[in-house]
Amino acid sequence: MSLYDDAVLVLKAYEDQEELRQSYLDHLAAHPDGMWKACHTGHVTASGLVIDPERDRVLLTLHRKLRMWLQMGGHCEPGDATLAQAALREATEESGIAGLTLLSGGPVRLDRHHTPCAWHLDVQYAAVAPDGAVEAISDESLDLRWFAYDEVADVADESVVRLLEATRARL
Repeated sequence: MSLYDDAVLVLKAYEDQEELRQSYLDHLAAHPDGMWKACHTGHVTASGLVIDPERDRVLLTLHRKLRMWLQMGGHCEPGDATLAQAALREATEESGIAGLTLLSGGPVRLDRHHTPCAWHLDVQYAAVAPDGAVEAISDESLDLRWFAYDEVADVADESVVRLLEATRARL
């Protein structure tokens, strides 16, 4: 199965945000290259909100280009077999934490946002860090920091706040 096929199956199975979910499916139906950065009208991305083992803080990255505190995430790559795998790869690469575990139940939410290059149709997951996890700043980040749940709204935009709320409901 291709990453495109996996994305269609994941989106068809996702039961929330019906209108947005359908717009993702419509985009993929109209754009066979809609999984890749080369699709300039917009493309599917995958992200993961990293939660500490005690489940009372999240790790956010100060994105180098956007200069915003965000969850880990980004573009799908040819080696990604599934959207979940892409989200886990991105979260691992950007956090520096090995052994992350995605929350069960598939994506936590969807978020469509415009970047300087194109629309991102982000499929958002959440991942729990293992005990003793130590983060490491990647080249894509200016900083990494753990934030208590009640601090997130003070540093991040509404999309991250909504992702945290959906993640907490899943926990």
